[in-house]
Amino acid sequence: MSSGNLHKQDPWASYYGPNLGYVQEQYELFKQNPESVVAEYRELFEQYGEPPQYAGQTAAPIVIAQASGGAAIDAKVLQNLVAAGKLVWNIRAFGHLAADIDPLGISPKVSTNMLELETYGLTQADLAALPAELVWTKAPADVKNGWDAIEKLRKAYTGTIAYEFSHVHNEEERAWLKQRVEKENPGTKLNTEERKKLLTKLFEAEQFEDFLQRTFVGQKRFSVEGNDVLVALIDEMVHELSNDGVKHILMGMAHRGRLNILAHVLGKPYSKIFSEFHNATNKKMSPSEGSIGINYGWTGDVKYHLGANRSIGTGETVKTRITLANNPSHLEYVNPVVDGFTRAAQDDRTAPGYPKQNPDLAAAIIMHGDAAFPGEGIVAETMNLSQLNGYAHGGTLHIIVNNKIGFTTESHDSRSTHYASDVAKGYEIPIVHVNADDPDAVIAAARMASEYRTKFKKDFLIDLIGYRKYGHNETDDPETTQPTIYKKVKAHPTVSRIFTDKLIAEGAITEQEAEGLKQEVIGRLKAAYEEMKSREGQEPVHQTQGLPNDLATGEAVAPISVETLREINANLLKWPENFKVYPKLQRILERRATAVNDGEKMDWGHAETLAFASILAEGKPIRISGQDVERATFAHRNLVLHDAETGDTFCPLHHLPEAKASFAIHNSPLSEAAVLGFEYGYNVHAPETMVIWEAQYGDFTNVAQVLIDQFISAGRAKWQQKSSLIMMLPHGYEGQGPEHSSARLERFLQLSAEENWTVVNLSSAANYFHLLRRQASITESDAARPLIIMAPKSLIRNPRVAAEISELSNGSFKSVIEQKGLGSKPDRVERLVLATGKMAIDIEEAIEKNGDQELDWLHVVRVEQLYPFPEKEIAAIIEHLPNLKEIVWVQEEPQNMGSWFYMEPRLRKIAPAAASVSYIGRPERSSTASGFQQVHSFEQQHILLQTLKYSPTLTYNTGR
Repeated sequence: MSSGNLHKQDPWASYYGPNLGYVQEQYELFKQNPESVVAEYRELFEQYGEPPQYAGQTAAPIVIAQASGGAAIDAKVLQNLVAAGKLVWNIRAFGHLAADIDPLGISPKVSTNMLELETYGLTQADLAALPAELVWTKAPADVKNGWDAIEKLRKAYTGTIAYEFSHVHNEEERAWLKQRVEKENPGTKLNTEERKKLLTKLFEAEQFEDFLQRTFVGQKRFSVEGNDVLVALIDEMVHELSNDGVKHILMGMAHRGRLNILAHVLGKPYSKIFSEFHNATNKKMSPSEGSIGINYGWTGDVKYHLGANRSIGTGETVKTRITLANNPSHLEYVNPVVDGFTRAAQDDRTAPGYPKQNPDLAAAIIMHGDAAFPGEGIVAETMNLSQLNGYAHGGTLHIIVNNKIGFTTESHDSRSTHYASDVAKGYEIPIVHVNADDPDAVIAAARMASEYRTKFKKDFLIDLIGYRKYGHNETDDPETTQPTIYKKVKAHPTVSRIFTDKLIAEGAITEQEAEGLKQEVIGRLKAAYEEMKSREGQEPVHQTQGLPNDLATGEAVAPISVETLREINANLLKWPENFKVYPKLQRILERRATAVNDGEKMDWGHAETLAFASILAEGKPIRISGQDVERATFAHRNLVLHDAETGDTFCPLHHLPEAKASFAIHNSPLSEAAVLGFEYGYNVHAPETMVIWEAQYGDFTNVAQVLIDQFISAGRAKWQQKSSLIMMLPHGYEGQGPEHSSARLERFLQLSAEENWTVVNLSSAANYFHLLRRQASITESDAARPLIIMAPKSLIRNPRVAAEISELSNGSFKSVIEQKGLGSKPDRVERLVLATGKMAIDIEEAIEKNGDQELDWLHVVRVEQLYPFPEKEIAAIIEHLPNLKEIVWVQEEPQNMGSWFYMEPRLRKIAPAAASVSYIGRPERSSTASGFQQVHSFEQQHILLQTLKYSPTLTYNTGR
């Protein structure tokens, strides 16, 4: 088309940018005095009138002028296009900085210059002159030019919902997120009926808290007020996920808002919650397991730590199970437990090989605190698991319930980042910040998060920014530390009031209709309270006292024949013909072929492998994880073989003909707390599975102490939450220094009570074999309990620990083992030595080295099971020693560590009146072990010398 024709169609088409501005100036002069402009402009204005303004006008196409035979583009136009491109990128990447996402306006202000036109040398007119499609690719049809594009993008990215996803590397995900934000989709907006239901949800959350505040004055409840919309957010996520076919929704949260979630998402009856406040808990009021099972153990827990579960139906065939995990006040430590629940719900463990995972079966929702999310390392540890092979679970939906204050600490003192959510960026998790005072935006965020998780099977985070109406708890006065914030809080309308006013303004509801919805909610609360009051006199719940001691020490498990063990052993030594096992390892494995012959012995690792194989053959799935478990820290396991030439892997237990269930083995990341929590959660949700976590070194459990204290040792007592998790903790003093000697046995013994778990320190591969089989046999029974194993290090290959195949096929686990060759003349024994683990083996070795020494006066017993204390077995041995003068506990750990303080009162209880109870070992110390090999060896030899010396002077004996 010629420029002349173009000019006739649109006389202003060739004017844009500064030129258009000049023409507009000329038109202003023309209006004042037509003679003040040149004749050409005068004729133009007389014929076509006013030139176009930037707003709402179609931009002129970019004109390519012919110059000296070549095409050239106006440099100013190119400059503006480049600048507009930068502006668009920064709106998408940093629009959140200018967004209206803080209800009280108390967030620190940051520069938003990168979102301003002046920063790029642009004007409104410059942008209006640019075609929309060059500024915003695939812009909506109603966007006519570059200025329209910038304004629409600004509105999308700087409203009451703001987005951060430029850190997501995957292009497909980023494109989906961008389209989801920028493309208006009527299906994502709530209709009038949905908004009325949303208003009812807001009334329920608000009036529930208000009723508790007025009815139970001064009682703690950790109200959600200020973030009331959280309840509607979670309810929407549950609805979306269940509609997508998710069968299990596993949730975790700290205490703030927990009662509200229990009531309005889990469906826990108001009357039940009121009874807990009223101290009138009634077992007849506890719902049946089919609807909502509330968890109580024999010691119980405070009401805002309790979990629940509920089944909901959303259609003819869809039924979803919702579970809210129990959680102590260690706010974020439930995170890996919930993720473990989720993976367990997704895995099919019924066939040999690795379990077959279906991430569509289960989804996790975890609610976090804004101070805890960046403050507690367990959060980052858990997010790191999300895409790892052994721990991936199809993505967690994270919600930061952000009230800007952690107890009394404001954001500027609780984190070094701008947002509480920033730690999630390192894991490429999309982040949405949303104003908790805009329920429409909150529901839009919930739908976006749920869709993303369903499509990409990855984590998504919503930062729900509200405030806290009261103090840390309802008895706390927050104005002491936040006076200016709480002036704003007191003057701020509730979200239900804000949303009601919005609906009334839009004509969606009347004030009378809204008040009717509110009063209906209040009526239900009053009725529930009256129901609770009417039952005050009924029989309360009686707490039970711990586990029944139905796991008798030495209880026999079905034996396995020598023939079967040999057949399994042979099959474990088969690998594909073209698979090249590392030659050194191949020689070690091939020695196992003859270790099952009569008269031969198998080491610790061999006995373990046969135990695993026999358990799989009985249809029991196994899962084992930890740092380096495929090989094991001390290279004794080697259950995943690597081709020496290709690096391909092969696991013999996956191809075992006898196996009837899955075997999962995963090297974990360098994490203890998150991985241990994940395995605990997996085991709780899949109790039929034998789940094992092995520490690289036993002392690394220091990092996971919260999981041990709050979940593993006490979960059943507090919440009736059963677990049969096995913890293998390498323990033993070999002169390796403070960090790699002790698994802190004393801590586990200190936590031992009410038959809560089993603690062992073994000295026999056969006993280990039988112990694993016994643990597998109780996983789904009422006798299920965790098993803590002080696993050996040097003993793994010590021939004194090795076992003959007949010891595996016959017998059962022994809680105590008497030293062979001693005690044959009971009436001459004056000293009974008790020891455990490596110390017992060292004593045996020392006895053999002093073979010419007369030892009729001595008897040695290995205490293989420390807790539950084998009182009957040890008492029976003592009873056969009529002239006993001294019972001595010998240990390798310092006196204030190890077993001594646990054993002493128990030994005194069963000791004869004429016998003393004393200690031989290292003195009390602050560090677990010496860092000098020579010092360690000297001390160990001195302990052995004192132990085997008749009527010794006990230099290290600080006992009685």
